[in-house]
Amino acid sequence: MGLWNKLSNEFIDIIEWLDDNPNVMVHRFERYQNEIKIGAKLTVREGQVAIMVNEGQMGKGQVADIFMPGMYDLSTENMPLLSTIKGWKYGFNSPFKAEVYFFKTTRFTNLKWGTAGPATMRDPEFGVVRVTAFGIYGLRIRDAKTVLLELVGTQADFTIQDIEENLRGKIGLRIKEVMPEIGVPVIDLESKVSIVGQRIQEKIAGDFEQYGLELCEVQVQDIGLPEEVEKAIDQQGAMRAIGNMQQFAQYQGAQALRDAAQNPGMAGAMMGVGVGGMLNQSMGNLFQANAAPSPGAGGTPPPLPGAIPYFVAINGAQAGPFERASLQTQVANGTLTRDSLVWRQGMAGWVKAGEQTDLQDLFAALPPPLPPQ
Repeated sequence: MGLWNKLSNEFIDIIEWLDDNPNVMVHRFERYQNEIKIGAKLTVREGQVAIMVNEGQMGKGQVADIFMPGMYDLSTENMPLLSTIKGWKYGFNSPFKAEVYFFKTTRFTNLKWGTAGPATMRDPEFGVVRVTAFGIYGLRIRDAKTVLLELVGTQADFTIQDIEENLRGKIGLRIKEVMPEIGVPVIDLESKVSIVGQRIQEKIAGDFEQYGLELCEVQVQDIGLPEEVEKAIDQQGAMRAIGNMQQFAQYQGAQALRDAAQNPGMAGAMMGVGVGGMLNQSMGNLFQANAAPSPGAGGTPPPLPGAIPYFVAINGAQAGPFERASLQTQVANGTLTRDSLVWRQGMAGWVKAGEQTDLQDLFAALPPPLPPQ
């Protein structure tokens, strides 16, 4: 730079940042050889903070004065820390070397995050489940000095892209640790994304503070569940709508038969014929069951006649139990007669076989007893 350019810069006494790039977080004000004149005017606009650094010596703790929004005439009164560092006991009237950094303190929004891989959660209903998640978050500069020391360094312009990838990775890893701790069941994750976002924000806000940043919000836009878990959730919803397992099995069967009937070709047409009959039968049984509940215990139908085995008194001793086929054989060989005593579950005592309604057909082919002489 020539002499004229140097002289031209000496006349520039306005220090300000008119930021036109929404992605720039920190901007270093450029001056020729970083020389600032006494009485220069520093303008810090709303949504900005300015820091003056002594001759680029940040690594030695030479971060000096911090300026909040306002207009300042640079003097020893407005720069007490820098004045102490420089040793200006009686003021100064010549250019001094320092760097001025402007920080944007407004929010940076719509920053994306996502889990690097599935997070393993222990769910009381589904056991161990692997879950993925992604969404957006927002941040802003909270402590400009910390941001300058921890992130910016000597960059002229520090953008959100310079830190976004690093933060995205940190959020993704931390969320994998946080998800098992948030206390929301897997089946409720998608319906409570706002609560999940708040819990995540509370858990990882401290990771941002160490860089001088404030995590303003975390939005969860989608929860990824394993396919088998999603199917189980769908099935549970169907079960709740239907009411019980028997009807759910009928529902599944009807769905399978319907899908088979929709297949093209003769096989599909033939299947469709079977579907109509089977579906009508199933629906008829269902309506009949709902219209006339059976008298069995707990609403279940009673056992078929003859299904319960009988005990038989043979030669004064209890024998059995015998199924219906065995009783038929005993009737044929004369072991079981109408006068034989029998008993089965549910009866109060022993009775004659000929008096049992469900056994009378066993003796239908036999002649009745002879009348007394």
